[in-house]
Amino acid sequence: MSTPQSPIDSGFGAASTAEEVIRGIDLTGKCAVVTGGYSGIGIETVKALRSAGARVFVPARDLVKARTALSEMPDVVQQPMNLLDPASIDRFVEHVLKETDTVDILVNNAGVMAPPLVRDGRGYESQFSANHLGHFQLTCRLWPALVRSGHARVIALSSFGHRRAGVDFHDPNFEHREYEPWVAYGQSKTANALFAVALDSIGQRSGVRAFSVHPGGIVTDLVRHMSNEQLRASQVIDHDGRPIIDPGNNKKTPQQGAATSVWCATSPRLDGMGGVYCADCDIARALPGDESAELHGVRPRATDPIAAGRLWQLSEQLTGARID
Repeated sequence: MSTPQSPIDSGFGAASTAEEVIRGIDLTGKCAVVTGGYSGIGIETVKALRSAGARVFVPARDLVKARTALSEMPDVVQQPMNLLDPASIDRFVEHVLKETDTVDILVNNAGVMAPPLVRDGRGYESQFSANHLGHFQLTCRLWPALVRSGHARVIALSSFGHRRAGVDFHDPNFEHREYEPWVAYGQSKTANALFAVALDSIGQRSGVRAFSVHPGGIVTDLVRHMSNEQLRASQVIDHDGRPIIDPGNNKKTPQQGAATSVWCATSPRLDGMGGVYCADCDIARALPGDESAELHGVRPRATDPIAAGRLWQLSEQLTGARID
């Protein structure tokens, strides 16, 4: 049964933190995988899940950086993985499955935003590859462990950046159109949301539910391809270079940014639900059209089940990964 794309009055809000939404949740004996779990909102997600008793696995493109960032959490399992490298994804999954039979929470948190044009070894554009295809492959490879949980949740980090573009099914890798970094980013964020729609429709019969998340605008490593001038123009930092914190207008701390992911991953209020786009620790409001100027809510392009099924088929073709 599909879940309405409509708020449920969760009791939390834009200023809630990961620590607040995890309070009272017991994850003892549970296993979680958090990509990008060693910086920004990823590390705050790891801290929250670990504080509730979960055993956490963190794949790392930069293992030295990960070990330094997670040095005060030595029980967090770190292994190399690069979302642009399919073989490294398979190796990471092999390691996880040697350590645990079940994965209860998968947070597909890592990503890249608006870089110059880069292609992976297959020729795929890097934002579509890292933000969507790599996580698609990771989820498919972990699928048996997610099913064995019986009540797993998969969280896909989307963004209100989905307003910038839908998925171009004819040219997702910018082979026949001019590359525009923000269009590519918007495409990848729409893909993240559609992935959750399709995955939930497949997984609910096996007890696997999926959600996509808009964390908010947070100054983390994700903005490394933006200049200070661009950040100021976007009203993300002030004239002194300090992050502007205004949760009600999408400008959050990393702790606030992680809250919606953690809420989706753990809240009993979402039992029996899935396939929806969430923001500010609640199910987001559906907007009437893709051209809406609102920065809150979700556009139809990111929740369309037909587009979600089409993207799933394309992702299988491009990665060779499937759920059996």
